[in-house]
Amino acid sequence: MGKAIQRKCGRNPFVPFGVPFSLVIPFLFVIPSAARNPGSCRPRHKPGFLASLGMTIRRRASLLLAITLLALPAGAQIHFRDITLQAGIHFKHNNAAFGKKYLPETMGPGCAFIDYDGDGWQDILIVNGENWPGHPGPATTLKLYRNNHNGTFTDVTARAGLAVPMFGLGVAVGDYDNDGHDDIFITALGQNHLFHNNGNGTFTDVTKPAGMWGPEEFSTSAAWLDYDGDGKLDLVVANYVQWSLKGDLFCSLDGAHKSYCTPESYKGASVRLWHNLGNGKFEDATQKAKLYDPTSKSLGVAILDYNGDGWPDILLANDTQPNKLYLNKHDGTFEERGVSAGIAFSEDGVARAGMGVDAADYDRSGHASLIITNFANQMLSLYHNEGNGLFVDEAPQSEVGRASLVTLGFGCFFFDYDNDGWPDIFVADGHIEDQIEKVQKRVKFAEPPHVFRNTGGGKFQEVTASLGPEFAAPKVARGAAYGDIDNDGAEDVLITTNGGRVYLFHNEGGTNHSLRIKLEGTKSNRDGIGSVVRVTSGSDKQGKMLRSGSSYLSQSELVLTFGLGAAARADSVEVHWPSGQVDKLANVNAGQEVTVQEGKGIVAQRAYAKSWSLAHK
Repeated sequence: MGKAIQRKCGRNPFVPFGVPFSLVIPFLFVIPSAARNPGSCRPRHKPGFLASLGMTIRRRASLLLAITLLALPAGAQIHFRDITLQAGIHFKHNNAAFGKKYLPETMGPGCAFIDYDGDGWQDILIVNGENWPGHPGPATTLKLYRNNHNGTFTDVTARAGLAVPMFGLGVAVGDYDNDGHDDIFITALGQNHLFHNNGNGTFTDVTKPAGMWGPEEFSTSAAWLDYDGDGKLDLVVANYVQWSLKGDLFCSLDGAHKSYCTPESYKGASVRLWHNLGNGKFEDATQKAKLYDPTSKSLGVAILDYNGDGWPDILLANDTQPNKLYLNKHDGTFEERGVSAGIAFSEDGVARAGMGVDAADYDRSGHASLIITNFANQMLSLYHNEGNGLFVDEAPQSEVGRASLVTLGFGCFFFDYDNDGWPDIFVADGHIEDQIEKVQKRVKFAEPPHVFRNTGGGKFQEVTASLGPEFAAPKVARGAAYGDIDNDGAEDVLITTNGGRVYLFHNEGGTNHSLRIKLEGTKSNRDGIGSVVRVTSGSDKQGKMLRSGSSYLSQSELVLTFGLGAAARADSVEVHWPSGQVDKLANVNAGQEVTVQEGKGIVAQRAYAKSWSLAHK
């Protein structure tokens, strides 16, 4: 009916409101049938009737639009706008591929948000690869982009001393010497690198003096944590498989042409734990801590306190091997509990191809649950923490599982993109084989990301398509991180692609309130990593741990953002520090970032900046 009216009369009376006819039809029952006759546009009543009718239709359409908008989820009006190029970020990943299909080519790169110069604005770091020996090309290094506070960034890589060639993969950010300046650890194929932040905008490669020089590994994700409670950040580094150019194997999808091998073709490699001795020195504590296991093939690492005892535990997402969950025993050692906890295998007992990982209390149960991204045809894992040492995978019975069944996920995280106080899920997707569609018709090389909005009660709804066409477009994505680049209280998203560009998406259109909390440890590590912050606003209670690592090869900002919905303040804020210190605050206003110092409470406050997004539309 609507099409007939639009075709014969040349005008859709609902166009000014952007309301489709399919939504309007139920409201037309009040309009006289003569006026709805598609065979004629001539008035069948006295002059002026259609004019009056048009006003009636417009009023009803306006009412319908209002009703429709009210019926939509709170995050439906939010969109993520691609601001990468206008922000001055011109990056292309060098995966070194030239036709030989070497396994490391498919993996990177990672990315991070880091306030490296301490000015309160999130800067951006993107890891990069380098050319294979004998195949020269333009030199490539990681990139560090300084935030100019106006929606643009400046490449300061060389000035910062970070233009160091390596086949880089992942990144972890943390202040390992407690000097107030965040340091950088880069994982790589071969030698990993530790860069000390000098506090003057430059970094120094301290890998050798720190005692980390020597191991030549295929390292992937990494995370800082204080596993022994001494106030100094230690480092856990995930390793993938034992691969080398000389030991590269021939694998094929069709039996004729080489393709990228799966990890089953190679031997595994143990995670590595670096214990912080102080004075800038580290020791390899892998075996002493009972973490050595050469069967692992780890890609993702997350730190969580899964049993609520106040000590950080370690989760490793393994590719074609059982996932590992290491329980902290409080004595410098760990005990592996993956199988008994229910996170080692899928519900049908299969070790899946785990990639990225994150942890959060998504249902306000007081316990950290898990997401793990997996290979195509395996779906995302959504492990709910039952609070008794066990996890149950909720994905097979949820929209999370159904929507992610055929996609291949890498970077992932919980984040509250609409600031309603409920952690949502982001997943970066992309296959490893550009010819996959020839053998699996349902699976694509470039794939859209997933965003699952938390609707409460442990339920999620996929809303990716509503967040903007650029955001929802297919990508060969890998790393992903979130951070508030313009201090407006909404979390923005950074996505890397394998062999391609990077994407910086600005979060726009939200109206909910939020409160950002930056921690400053004294007895605990300076960043406050491992602290749990609990915020109460009315009857709403939520808690988050500040953590390094998570996602895939990437690091999100070291500031906690609490969505407060319509509330204008947090009634109470409690910070539970790794040292055991608990700081309690009351009546903290939304719309600002506060710095909480261990033992003192709020020592700095800064109102949100006025968003510059409108000027760029």
